Amino acid sequence: MQFYLATSFIFPRSLRLRLFAICFVATHLPLLGYCAWGLATGRIALFEFVLLTLATVIGTGLALYGIGALLNPIHALANALNRSEEDRVALPEVGDVIQTLYAGVHRAATATRAQMEDLSIAALEDPLTGIANRRGFLRQLTALPAPQRKGCVAIVDIDFFKQVNDKLGHDEGDRVLCAFADRLSSQIRRADIVARWGGEEFAILFHECIEDEADWTLSRIAARMREEPIATVEGRPITFSAGLCCWNGEDIEAALHLADEALYEAKRAGRDCICRALSAGDPQTTE
Repeated sequence: MQFYLATSFIFPRSLRLRLFAICFVATHLPLLGYCAWGLATGRIALFEFVLLTLATVIGTGLALYGIGALLNPIHALANALNRSEEDRVALPEVGDVIQTLYAGVHRAATATRAQMEDLSIAALEDPLTGIANRRGFLRQLTALPAPQRKGCVAIVDIDFFKQVNDKLGHDEGDRVLCAFADRLSSQIRRADIVARWGGEEFAILFHECIEDEADWTLSRIAARMREEPIATVEGRPITFSAGLCCWNGEDIEAALHLADEALYEAKRAGRDCICRALSAGDPQTTE
C-alpha cells in the first residue's frame, strides 16, 4: 500500500500507465548500469551497447504486453456492477488472485443488483396486497405519454373497516384487504391502474375512460361485493364508498384531491355509494 501511494503521482488517473512506467524504468536498469560503468572506465563497446539496448527494448515490449493482458480482468471488474449476467465474461478456474477477485466482485455485484431491484420493487409495491402503493401509482401516471394522460381517478374506501379488525381480528383484516385488492384488479381493464392508497383506501385510474363508464364499473364492482361478499361482519357484507373525478392531464394531485373530497361526500351520504366530483357545483352522488 505504501508503494502504491508513493507512486501515485505517476499517471494518477491510470494504473495501467503507471505499471508501464515502472516496468520501463526497471527493465532499463541493466542498460543504465552498463552506461554508467562504461563512462566511468571509458570501455563502452558499441556492439555490446547496441545488443543490450535491443534486448532491453524487446524485454520492455514483452513486459508491457504481458502486464496489459494481465490487467484486462481488472478493467473488466471496473464494469462488473453495470453488467448483466449474460454479458459476464467467464474466467478459467486458474485459482490465482485475479480469478478470485473477479469471482468475488461478480458475486458482490450480483447481490447488490438483486438488492437494488428488491428495494426498487419495495418502494413502488404494497407488501401486503402485492399491488402498487401510492408512490408506484403516481409513478405510473406520470410515466404516461402526454396524449394518454387522461381518464378518471377514483379513491375507494372500505366501509366500516375498523369493525373488521375489531370484531374479526387483524389477520382477517389483512385478508380482507388482499381480497379487496384482488377484486378490484380482476374487475378493471388491463389498461387501468389500481393501487393501495393507504390503510383501507385504494386508488384507481380508469385510463382514457369517461365518468359514466368509470361510474358503471365501480357500480358493477359494488353490486358484486353485495352478492358475493369477500367477508361479512355480523351478517352484513363488506361494501365500499368511492369518490370519482375526471382527469384531463392536469395536475394529478388536484384531481386526486377532488376525488378524495367526493369520497367523503359519499361517506356522509350513508356509504356504499359512489360520488362524482364535478368541476362546477356540488358533488353528485349515485347509488
